[in-house]
Amino acid sequence: MAKILITGGAGFIGSSLAEKLASDPAHQVVIVDNLLTGSMRKVPAGKNIKFIIGDVNEFQDISSIFFAYNFDYVFHYAAMVGVKRTLENPVKVLNDLSGIRNILHLSKNTGVKRVYYSSSSEVYGEPVEYPQNEDTTPLNSRLPYAIVKNAGEAYLKSYHKEYGMEYTIFRFFNTYGSKQSRDFVISRFINASLSGKDITIYGDGSQTRTFCHVDDNIEATTTAFRDNAYINDVVNIGGDKEISILELAKTIIKLTGSSSKVAHLPALKEGDMTRRRPDITKMKALLKRDNIVLEEGIGKVLQNTEYII
Repeated sequence: MAKILITGGAGFIGSSLAEKLASDPAHQVVIVDNLLTGSMRKVPAGKNIKFIIGDVNEFQDISSIFFAYNFDYVFHYAAMVGVKRTLENPVKVLNDLSGIRNILHLSKNTGVKRVYYSSSSEVYGEPVEYPQNEDTTPLNSRLPYAIVKNAGEAYLKSYHKEYGMEYTIFRFFNTYGSKQSRDFVISRFINASLSGKDITIYGDGSQTRTFCHVDDNIEATTTAFRDNAYINDVVNIGGDKEISILELAKTIIKLTGSSSKVAHLPALKEGDMTRRRPDITKMKALLKRDNIVLEEGIGKVLQNTEYII
């Protein structure tokens, strides 16, 4: 039986990953989360799932768990996330560097075979290459959250070079789905539209994004795990259909049949990139199909809004 640790497993993507991995009875899944932003409601139940409250940034918390279980694989997804939250708490963001060091130190010393790391599209900053390619686009964001993710990637590559520790880095681009909290753009827009409130956007809404339904995220990442694909490599995990934030708001209003209006707030001084679209060639090789289209994905969310409303 493969023993798998998922840090941040009470969060949106981490809990979805845990559910998928635990669907294989050959996996024993241990979830560790400090519940700062995660929720027990999202943690899946199962005979081969164990949940432990703990903070990966605290060595005493996480070391005892490593020595108790002797994990084969680690998915390090614990992090402070969200543009607004990370801009308002830059020191707390930097604390996540301790968690990265702890995970890699313990993985090296307890026989972990590979570490999977949730990085972010934020590492690219404003695009100087389009679409953003894992191997050629420079990582140039100055925001604390992006710097921590970039440093995390550097840690993984350094541990591989010096100690032979295998890794795979996933750079997530705007994943959305039914269990996402309302801090993020699609869930926030859906919550507002279902409540009949104004949908607020920063600036004129011309900034563009691509969006990836969580089912695509989980299928791609678990396929990489199952097939031992992209070892010691980086994979963009996202969508490839660009849409402006204003058009996204209008689309959600239409799909929900809402009477909500769009209200404009002053543009953010930092953290709101003008464009973002990944090169997902590697991801498509994992999926072997097209991504779920945005309207279909939003429809999936609207079928289960318990985490949003």
